[in-house]
Amino acid sequence: MKTVLSTEKAPQAIGPYSQGIDTGKLMFLSGQIPICPAEGKIIATDIEGQTKQSLENVKMVLASAGCTMDHVVKTTVFLKDMGDFTKMNEVYKGYFSEGSYPARSAVQVAALPQGALVEIEVVALKGE
Repeated sequence: MKTVLSTEKAPQAIGPYSQGIDTGKLMFLSGQIPICPAEGKIIATDIEGQTKQSLENVKMVLASAGCTMDHVVKTTVFLKDMGDFTKMNEVYKGYFSEGSYPARSAVQVAALPQGALVEIEVVALKGE
């Protein structure tokens, strides 16, 4: 059984996919690029701002299922430039509780949708 996660507080899917899927025990969120939901486009031009917006989008999709960032068990961070890793990491660590950071992979990719500098996807445990 699966339930589609959807919220107006995060960017709408720009293709044939869902913002996330809730399986009852695990949630799989699609990668979030830094689209500002209110504007419908990327506003931030630097990696810090784009990382923040991507993680805010993740938070909103999780919230639609009654969960928080503390429920995240795995993240994958896609970077346009691995040279942005340190700056991304500084913003990223502020979204998770120290001592219980999720597992993570970070990779450089050739390009991201809409010219984004970062995209972040997560797997989370379903909240009680």
